[in-house]
Amino acid sequence: MAVNKSGTKIAIVAEVSPRHLAQEQLDAYNNRDIDAFLKPFADNVKVYNFPNELSYEGVTKMRERYENFFKNTTDLHCELLNRIVYENKVIDHELVTVNGQKFKAVAIYTIQNGKIASVTFM
Repeated sequence: MAVNKSGTKIAIVAEVSPRHLAQEQLDAYNNRDIDAFLKPFADNVKVYNFPNELSYEGVTKMRERYENFFKNTTDLHCELLNRIVYENKVIDHELVTVNGQKFKAVAIYTIQNGKIASVTFM
């Protein structure tokens, strides 16, 4: 809750839950909707390969990596096998289908200021 300096106006401030942000990007991924997919990510999102190897930074770079992938991978699908939410982190265990191939993956999302600030892939 927030109150102005004079104490006469009140506003309820709500942040989107980490679970909701992770689900929002997963749904958009499965729909291959690049704009909806990028929406929950911070402009300066950092993407890592586990444990801490920076792969790339920024939503513009993310768009470059995913836009054609979404267009050209008609069977793209990510099935959520398990999700753990702990404070500002979401850990997803996934079964991903790409071009007829299936593989398991783990994605760790860190949420800050109502956006996905980083994601680490295992």
